[in-house]
Formats: sequence, C-alpha cells, structure tokens
Amino acid sequence: MGLHGKAVVVTGAGTGIGAATALAVAARGAAVALVGRRRDVLEDVAAAAKDRGAPRVVVIPADLTDDADVTRVAATALAELDGVDGLVNNAGTGRFAPLRDADFADLRHMFDLHVTAPARLIREFLPSLTRRRGSVVNVTSVAGSLAAPNRSFYGATKAAANHLTRSLARELAPDVRVNAIVPGPVDTPIYDGLPLSADDLAEFRSALTAATPMGRFGDPAEVAPWICALLDDSASWLTGVLLPVDGGRCA
Repeated sequence: MGLHGKAVVVTGAGTGIGAATALAVAARGAAVALVGRRRDVLEDVAAAAKDRGAPRVVVIPADLTDDADVTRVAATALAELDGVDGLVNNAGTGRFAPLRDADFADLRHMFDLHVTAPARLIREFLPSLTRRRGSVVNVTSVAGSLAAPNRSFYGATKAAANHLTRSLARELAPDVRVNAIVPGPVDTPIYDGLPLSADDLAEFRSALTAATPMGRFGDPAEVAPWICALLDDSASWLTGVLLPVDGGRCA
C-alpha cells in the first residue's frame, strides 16, 4: 500500500467508518487530520491513530454545514500537515420520514453535509491535491440508487453525492482522482440518531439485514480498507468509480 508518508483528511472521523478509516490510514504510515463535531471522540481516535503509527495527527473540531468552518478546516489541515494528498468525505447523517411529515430543514441539512461540504472541501484542497496528484474518496450509500419509502430526502442527497463524484472525476482528471465507496448497512452510530422507538429501530434493522444477502450489517473495519485502496497510488487508473461495499445489497 502506498500511503506511507502521505497526508490524509478524514471527515466524520470520530466514530464509525470515519474512525475506522483514520486508524487504517494511520496503520499504513500516513499523517491524518481528523474532522468532526465532537472534540472528545476525535481525541480518542487521535490517540489510537498515534498508537497505530501515524507520524502526525491533527484534531479539527468543526461543523461542516458552516461555510466558515469548512474554510478553517482546510486552512488548518494544510498548515499542520504541510499539504494534503488525500481527502475522505465521510461525514454524514440520516434523517428519515414520510413526505407528509418530513421537515424540509432536514433536506437542507443533509444536502449541505452530503453534497455542499464535500464540494467545498474538494475545492479548498484542490491546489494541494493537484500538485500532489492526490485522491478524493466520497462515502455515499446504497440509498443513492435504491428507492425506499420514508427515505426520499436521504436518498436524494446520496444520489447527488454519487453524481458529484462522477462529474468531478471527469473534470479533475488526470491530476486528481475522485471515487466513492457505496456502503450498505454498516453498524455505526447513525442509527442511534433516528427518531424511532427501540422496537421500531429493531424492526428497521431486521428489515435491512433481511434485504442484505450476506445476512448481517457490515463492520466499519470492513469498509475502511477499500477506502485506503482507492486512496492508494496503486489505484492510479481508477477514477469515477462508485464501489459498492454492501454485503450484496445492490446485487
């Protein structure tokens, strides 16, 4: 793996796929900037990343739906890491509801987090990524291609993230590669924030498991190596790829 000596920014790095990715990047010898809303969980991941061998770890608490915070994240990471080779746009949230009850503020929030923030971060880091012939990996979702009731707003923003990935791959080639990981149901804290009772949440998870050929939720540590693979120089001819890591969910 060719990440040794590189510098990678990971958003949503405090938990789930982001934390697992940060640790995987660190274990491969890359410096890493951890971006997320909560400093306490970021500090825990930072300590673990140092134990895994990261030569440098930077913690940057931020709200990526705030334009000023996005600018600050980029400036801090570039200054602290002396440039950036890779960007993992992983930060995300899930807000599900039937259309008749849905709050359009949730749609705006998810679009800001899943589409606008990644686009802004890519633009902020573009000079460094171009100079270093770097790589962007967006973490989207099978919801971007699978229609489902009560999840139209969430799915629409993930579909937009997929389109952003493929469009920017063409626009920024050959200097910067842009790919996406498309996970199926992965056991992360995103489900804890859903407005569901314990029984409804259990039923929801059971339905997702039943619809997944592998018969279970994925683990974040099963997704992170594929993100590292797309960041790696050995993937130098891959761009515009939407790579499903979904237990067969979209098979």
